Amino acid sequence: MPAKVGDALPDVKVDQLVGGLGGEVKQVSVKDLFAGKKGVLFGVPGAYTPGCTKTHLPGYVSDREKLKEAGAEVVACVSVNDPYVMAAWGEAYGAGDKVEMLADTRAELTKALGFEAPDGLAKALGGTRSRRFSAVVEDGKFKTLNLEEGGELQCSLANQIVEQLKK
Repeated sequence: MPAKVGDALPDVKVDQLVGGLGGEVKQVSVKDLFAGKKGVLFGVPGAYTPGCTKTHLPGYVSDREKLKEAGAEVVACVSVNDPYVMAAWGEAYGAGDKVEMLADTRAELTKALGFEAPDGLAKALGGTRSRRFSAVVEDGKFKTLNLEEGGELQCSLANQIVEQLKK
């Protein structure tokens, strides 16, 4: 059953490359990342895929100041990719200190949330992938949750979540 509003983030660790492309991989607890904070967690099917690269990630990077003004202390992007790919993608699109680039390398977070993409997308991308989603997370719990259907790019975009943060 997919996660829903009011649910706590699962206590799952994901990977993050620290110190740039020559840095080291560290494990990050998603639960700890949002503990005592208000922020945004958004997930994409894959780094460098068309919708994720043209629209999804760039929107969160360009709207980071609006997200901050609306109360987001942390903004994190997660995808079933390795931490080197996530770091390179973030670097290529200016994520820098605006968006935490998290790698759900083993799809453990995706599975714990129940957000696995349909089989067709998983087959095209080589294995389990996440559905596109965004959420306002407050003190480790989902305050809002936007889960896209199919390949849509509507309810999980940055401009939608800004308004949800204000509530």
